[in-house]
Amino acid sequence: MSERTLQAIKFDKVSTTLEILDQLLLPYSTSYISIKSIENAFQAIKLMQVRGAPAIAIVGAFAIVVDTNTYLKTTTEGSRKKSVEDLVKSIDYLITSRPTAVNLSNALNDIKSLITKSHKPADLVEEVIYKKIFDYSVALYEDDLSNNFKIGENGLNYIKSILKEEKFKGAFSIITICNTGSLATSGHGTALGIIRSTYESLKESKTDEDFYLDHIYPLETRPYNQGAKLTTYELDYEKIPFTLICDNMVSALVRTLNQSKAIKASSAPVKFIIVGADRVVKNGDSANKIGTFQLSVIVNHFNSIPNFNKIKFIVAAPKTTIDLNTQTGDEIVIEERPANELTTLKGPVLTENGIGEKITVGIATPGISVWNPAFDVAPHNLIDAIVTEDPKVFLKDASGQFHLTK
Repeated sequence: MSERTLQAIKFDKVSTTLEILDQLLLPYSTSYISIKSIENAFQAIKLMQVRGAPAIAIVGAFAIVVDTNTYLKTTTEGSRKKSVEDLVKSIDYLITSRPTAVNLSNALNDIKSLITKSHKPADLVEEVIYKKIFDYSVALYEDDLSNNFKIGENGLNYIKSILKEEKFKGAFSIITICNTGSLATSGHGTALGIIRSTYESLKESKTDEDFYLDHIYPLETRPYNQGAKLTTYELDYEKIPFTLICDNMVSALVRTLNQSKAIKASSAPVKFIIVGADRVVKNGDSANKIGTFQLSVIVNHFNSIPNFNKIKFIVAAPKTTIDLNTQTGDEIVIEERPANELTTLKGPVLTENGIGEKITVGIATPGISVWNPAFDVAPHNLIDAIVTEDPKVFLKDASGQFHLTK
């Protein structure tokens, strides 16, 4: 734990090398994996060694850069045989590693367009093509980092405006699911980026407002436990006060806090649930980690109770996540993960002497039928706001419709 880091992606522009933090080993060990090819990236994304829609897109783009650079440096000009058509096929293959994450397909389709606009399928892959891919990928990374800080600031401003409009005073709490921070992006994060920015501005010791952010409740995020392993790791690293809860504790938590009953010394009511997104379609329906839909339903239930502290459901995502070509969430392809992710647990043995060997433990009856979707879709009618890098937060009109733009 002494070597902790929040840098999920290391790309060296001079040596053209790519390393990613193996998130399957967190929070107990910090280790980087070298990505030397498109196939390496495919496996890392598929195995969830890298995860989070923005990070997946960045790793995918950089992997194409590394793969193309290696090809150009290891083959002589006279013996080169890789065509534009071959490169496009390998890019299409990489897209299939996470079909629900629109950032990956958006970025990789952009790269394909850059190549095919000025080159024919039979053209050989040369330095000029590499340069285009390199420039695009570096800009993708840098833009994502800049946009994350903008998302954080925009989310903070929205939260402050809501609390002032409601004349809310005192401490409040936020619930989040999965991991949407530095480990899922180029840095700072989306939903967790808003939480970071909000805590920095509205912690009790700093703010001049009538309200302050007191506590964060991350969900464990079964069955892969990204919230328990990664979000707690980031919150602990940043020294933001939090308490981990199971996915099925949300309703009990919200009601208990609303009754001013303390949970682990905090009785601040939940005022916001902030989630990320792997895809936001034209009408505002948002695909995110499985369990997000039920959070929106829970918010809707409590908001219908008179004299209950109202909760806003916020989706935080860069505009690269918006998919205007898909009309509703019903059209989103939901990835189904392997059954063993639900029937087993993986982790290191914790001993008196430290961290031991990583093992797999069974937690379910062998051979049973399992349904393990990676994502679900929160319908737009249960979403209050969609926060992007644009200062103007997307809100619904009088008829309850979002009007999203890229």
